This record gives sequence, C-alpha cells and structure tokens, in this order.
Amino acid sequence: MRINKDLCVNCGMCMNRCPVSAIKKTDKVVDIDFDECVECGVCLRSNVCPKKAIYQQPLEYPRSVRSLMSDVLTIAPESGISGRGTEEMKTNEVTGRFPDGTVGIAVELGRPCYGARLYDAEKIAMAVAAEGVEFEACNPVTTMMSDPKTGKFKEELLNEKVLSAIVEMTVPYEKAESVLKTIYKTAETLDCFLSLDICSKVDQDGNLPHMEIVKKMGVWCSLNGKTNVGLGRPLYQEK
Repeated sequence: MRINKDLCVNCGMCMNRCPVSAIKKTDKVVDIDFDECVECGVCLRSNVCPKKAIYQQPLEYPRSVRSLMSDVLTIAPESGISGRGTEEMKTNEVTGRFPDGTVGIAVELGRPCYGARLYDAEKIAMAVAAEGVEFEACNPVTTMMSDPKTGKFKEELLNEKVLSAIVEMTVPYEKAESVLKTIYKTAETLDCFLSLDICSKVDQDGNLPHMEIVKKMGVWCSLNGKTNVGLGRPLYQEK
C-alpha cells in the first residue's frame, strides 16, 4: 500500500486501521512503512481516508506473497481458497488429510496483530522436516519451499512479511511427541507470535488419540476448535 502525498492531509485517521502498525506519523507526516506493510488491504478497504489518498500499488513477485498471505480477498491458486489459502485441519472430516495412525499439526505464525517474516516460517519448517513430517501440498506456504523435503524456502521470499503463515503437516502418531518438542524448542528462536493446532481422528471409543500426547507433555490444549462438518460435500471415507 502507498499514500498519495499530494492528497494526504496527515490526519492520521488510517493509523489505527493497520493491523501491524505499519502506518506511522513522524514530524506530522503520515506514511506507510513499506517494509513493515503486509499488503492486507485493511487501510484501503476501511474507507477511513477523507481524501482517498491510500492506494494499492502494482504487486509483483516476491512482494505479491504478502497479499496472498495477508489479504482475505486474495485467492491462493493451490487451493482456490482466500485468506492464507488452506482448508486446514478443521475440515478433516471431508478432506481426509489425517487418516488413522497420523496426527495433523499446524503452526501459525504472525497472529494476532503482529505479522511474521517468512524466515521464521522456514525455521519451523526446516526443524520439523528433519523429523520426517509430510507438508500439506494444498497450502501456499508449502509451495514457497524450494525443497519440501528439507523445509528450505526460496531465498527471495525469506524477508517478506505476512500477516499470517501456516506451516501444516501430517505426522505419524509415534513421531508426534518428538515433532511437538521440536516446535516448542524452535519457537524460542522466533521473532513473532506462534500458535499451535493439533488434530487426530476420533477413534472407535470416542477418544482423541492426540490428547494422550499433549497430556503426557503437560501441554494445555483447548478443545473449542472449529469443526465444519459437511461443507456441502460428502464425508471422507477411508479405503
């Protein structure tokens, strides 16, 4: 995003609309910190500028990934989904991403209201890749990797800042505890917020297998996650 200085009256009305505080006033002049801007479009769509001075400049690669991971109206070509471009584990009942014997783990970096550089997403990805996880193919973050086997990202993307990035993976049940410990250890090296999601299929007794792992680790786990049953599609049936 940019501000047309010929139109801007430096009122500052747009400043509190930016979720990552990239709009700042210095010496009575309001401007957008271009390096900190995640291209979410909130300042423009809020329509708060009395002079219509905020505008979207042309987005070219690699900066265009900021919009992909930050603007809820930008569609991810990998999945056809807007807003970070992944269905995530909450749709497992229709996608079947995480079959019996596996655990789904997602690491979301950047929210709330801080953002994340993709070099932090790479740190998580490379750390868990060494544990033998399988990254979700239908996720734009995975396509940003130059080598999904190692979790290495494309060099030109590392310093791009996004509102949120989700590193999503399937883990064999027996490796889940080790992967979680690796995530916790790596999180200490990050310069952003991190949230952790975990999912497994309900077993025949009505239990959630992954809960045994988090309880053993002494990790608090909220059970009020979203489950979008149906979504207008048949439920997934394992073969």
